[in-house]
Amino acid sequence: MDPRKHSFPPMVDACTRLLVLGSLPGERSLAEQRYYAHPQNQFWRLISPAAGRDLAALDYPDRLTALLDAHIGLWDVVASARRTGSTDAALRDVEGHDIAALAATLPDLRAIAFNGGTAFRTGSKQLGAVAARYTIVALPSSSPLHTIGFEKKLPHWEALRPLLA
Repeated sequence: MDPRKHSFPPMVDACTRLLVLGSLPGERSLAEQRYYAHPQNQFWRLISPAAGRDLAALDYPDRLTALLDAHIGLWDVVASARRTGSTDAALRDVEGHDIAALAATLPDLRAIAFNGGTAFRTGSKQLGAVAARYTIVALPSSSPLHTIGFEKKLPHWEALRPLLA
């Protein structure tokens, strides 16, 4: 049986305007206990324009601080699952987070963005009718396994910036 993997706590505060949701951290992220730790994952480069600074150049704690300063929060749609490796296709026995409950605690939340197709499909179901309260954005995955290339992903991620104004 595949080992059970568990997500991280949400990284949000009362000023969060945009919540970016992934599926479940990959093996490298889980081992390092850091969101998007794999050096080939493009998340930090893709979210930088929305945050208004080069997050990839910062140490991890400074990245998190800069995200919160930009009113961007992070979490995952999957609380725990069984999975061998890091691919979303390998997720089994999925237990989801209560995204709607978290959103209800964020008074300034305007938008929820999903990092990749699995996060979007799973998270949309979890939100249900609550989704109508927010701008919902389906983003191309920051994973290097999503092979459309950084330059084609970037405009979708850059479109997050106006959601923070």
